[in-house]
Amino acid sequence: QEPLVESGGGLVQAGESLTLTCATSETIFSIKAMAWHRQAPGKQRELVAQIGRDGSTTYADSVRGRFTISRDNAKNIVYLQMNSLKPDDTAVYECNIRGATPLWPHYDAWGQGTQVTVSS
Repeated sequence: QEPLVESGGGLVQAGESLTLTCATSETIFSIKAMAWHRQAPGKQRELVAQIGRDGSTTYADSVRGRFTISRDNAKNIVYLQMNSLKPDDTAVYECNIRGATPLWPHYDAWGQGTQVTVSS
């Protein structure tokens, strides 16, 4: 599997916003879930946000109300809009898409990670 293509990371000041984008070129027959994870230095990897097959969403408590996950099913793109960013949001963000493709019913791909740095 080729890595998912991620973009949108960067350096911002606290209180500003970023939107991350993740896309797959694979044809997805049925999406199981799309998600964003992050890992900060010295911390465990955590699930930030997830959108399920039925469109239901879940968020880490630390980002709920500030981050929004959404998707464009036609283009197989998942977004993470991050508002009111805090220095604690600094991490490497990785996206994950799981679903069924024409060649494999258990598609599970990850991005290579995009750095988000929030300064005080």
